[in-house]
Parts: sequence; structure tokens; C-alpha cells
Amino acid sequence: MGSLVSVLNKRKHGSWVLFTGLLIGQSSAQRDYIVMASRTPPKEETHGNTFDKDWITEHARQVSRMLPGGLSVLGVFLITEADAKDTQTTLRQLVFSVENLICSERLWNPEDDDVTDCVTLHINSKTRKTVCRTFDVKDPKSMAKPADWKYQSGLCSSWVSVSCCSNVNIYFPLPTGQNTPEKMENCIKEELQIWAKQIETGVTLIDGKMFSDDAELTTGQKRNAKQAYTVQLLISPSEHRVNDVVQKCGGSVSIRGAIHSRAYVHSNKPKAKLAEKLLKRDIISTLATRVHMVLEEFVTAGGQNINVGGDLLVPRRIFCPVKGRSPVCVCDYQFSDEGPSEAAVRLKEMLDLDAAEEDIDTSQENVTITTSDIKAEPQPEQIEEASPQRNNYIGVVMASAVALLATAASLLYLNDV
Repeated sequence: MGSLVSVLNKRKHGSWVLFTGLLIGQSSAQRDYIVMASRTPPKEETHGNTFDKDWITEHARQVSRMLPGGLSVLGVFLITEADAKDTQTTLRQLVFSVENLICSERLWNPEDDDVTDCVTLHINSKTRKTVCRTFDVKDPKSMAKPADWKYQSGLCSSWVSVSCCSNVNIYFPLPTGQNTPEKMENCIKEELQIWAKQIETGVTLIDGKMFSDDAELTTGQKRNAKQAYTVQLLISPSEHRVNDVVQKCGGSVSIRGAIHSRAYVHSNKPKAKLAEKLLKRDIISTLATRVHMVLEEFVTAGGQNINVGGDLLVPRRIFCPVKGRSPVCVCDYQFSDEGPSEAAVRLKEMLDLDAAEEDIDTSQENVTITTSDIKAEPQPEQIEEASPQRNNYIGVVMASAVALLATAASLLYLNDV
């Protein structure tokens, strides 16, 4: 998947071929920067002249999880012998479907200055003519707007990177009753949204300095020089449990460990405010992604009711450059029983990226996040034996004490580990 082509559907008798995939990069108010074009993996059972929107959309969701801060799925491309006007409706439906699914997993809140235009690119395989359009995906009635498509070499060679290694220690109770994966997901999502709000409102220090919103990161630096910054994030303690009452719970979940977050900013006068926003969103997204992955493992295992004790290893984050020695990287998540070869296969399949094992950086997270104490409500036939374990309570006294201690400390300091 190294170029703008991917065979999804093909007639055995005839020359018509359909190619499709995702455009990955970074948006700005003036222009979009496309750094990768990833083909949609072929679906073996697809036959004839069909267009599997769900398959393409699911591919976009998986790819979105593998992108660090500053990179996102900006749109879709299509290569076919058909005229551009005959594919506009299809591309419009597809780009809206992709955006809606990706947004459904986001825990961070959009801002007014976020770019909401998504890109569609049609290439006629006969004439080589390209037609690029954008749609405002926040407007269901949005009409196509023409856009220029230009090729540029070394596009991301001088992008700025910001990174942060943060400690995470989140604990919360589960409701009583049978804790299915769906029920757990809703509960965990609510708690993570509270945590995400703390991250969004936190104060950042970039290389130990506080920048104003309109300050440029590279001011006074040599132009086109490689720039990498380390960020420290200061967050205020959460007080959302201060007014809680004593409550019965059916188990608990804790998420703890250290996560490495990273974001990239295009080199056209990169602003500190943008770098901060993209990095915070990456902190939130990488944790949420791993929680989704663990819950999906439960569903894949086929069990409707969860009854797990002890620690559950959550995959660590690894990185790989998009091309050669490019400073811009994509990421993957590696379970403890996997090696670089499995990651290389996924990078090829999902991102169309030919990655050598030695190019994959596995050193950024030496401490793995874990989830623990995921317990289910005992089944009816087990109630008599397990009844002493059911009366788990979370008290306001302990919660208040923790809140007061955190307040006295004034700030939680998420620093390099």
C-alpha cells in the first residue's frame, strides 16, 4: 500500500477497476497537508462492481487509532475509469460516514477554530485527471467546494514534534449487576471524559517555558531545522467525587501506568497553542484507544459477562516513521506477547507502510498501563457462595480525603518518567 492505488473490486471480464483509500495528514485554515495515502485492504469476499462503504469506514476507524497528535484521516480518494461527476455522490457519502465513525470514539471536545472540511480526491485511471473537492462534514447539507491538489517533495521534513510522558492513575467503581463489555464501556467512557476534561484544561510547559497562545515555537531558530520539544503538563485535581454519597458497586476498574504522547505540527509558523492542543488530544486518544482494545478483546473472547481479577496488560505504544528518516511517525500498539514483526504486518495492512523491523521504536513506553479489579456481579447460582464479596462500597470520606490532599498539593505534576 505505498501509492494511491488499492484494488477493492475487479471484474474478471473487462478492464474496469476501482481503487480506494484514505488521505492522512494535517489541516489548517489555509491548506491541508497530506503526508500519506493508505489503500483500503482488499476484502476477499467482495465480488463484482460493488462498493463496500462499511468496510472502508471501518478501515478509517482502525487507521485513526494509529495516528499520533497532529495527524488525522482528512478524507478519501478514489481511482476509477468513471468520470468525476459520476463519483461525487459516492465520495460525499463515504467521507461523511468516515468522519462520523471516527468522531464517535473521540473523548476530547472540538473547538470553534477546528477545521471541519474533509477532502475527496478522484483520479481518472485513463486520463490521469485529478479532481479534488472538500466538504464541511459538520454541515449535513454541505455542497462540494473545489480545491487545488499539488504535489510537494519533503513535505514533513521540518515539522515540529512535541512529546510528553505522563503518569496515569485512574480508579472508579462499576455499577451493580452484570457487567457486560457494553455496560463497562459506557461506565469507563463517562469516567474518562471527566479525566479528559482535566487534561484539556491543564497548563503546559514546553521545554520548561510557558508560551503565549500566539507565540511561535520556532521563533529565533534556524529555518527548516529539525525541532523536537518536551512538554510537561500540570493539571488541577478532580473534585467530581466530593459530593458523592456512599454507593454500592459491582466491581472496580483502575487504569495506571505511564503513557508516551506525541504530536506534530506543520512547519509554517507553528504556534505553541496548536502544539499544546494537538498533544493534549493525543494524550486523551491514546489512553481511550487502549481501553477500547481491551474491551474488544473481551467481546472477541465471546464472553458476555466479565469476571476478571488481577491485572490485564494493555498494549504499549510503539512508533514508526512514515518514510525513511522522516521526523513524522505513525504508531501502533504492541501486546506483551508480540514482537516487531507483528507490528510491521499491521503497519503494512492498515497504513500501506513498508516498515523494517529495525525502524520500529519500542523504547518509549517501558511501563505498561494496566487495568485491574474488573469484576462482575455474581451469577444467580453463585449468589449464596459469593454474597460476602458483593457488598463493596465506595465512601465519600475516603474520596474527600484524597481530594483534600490533592488540593493541598495544588497541582498534579505529570512529568517525564
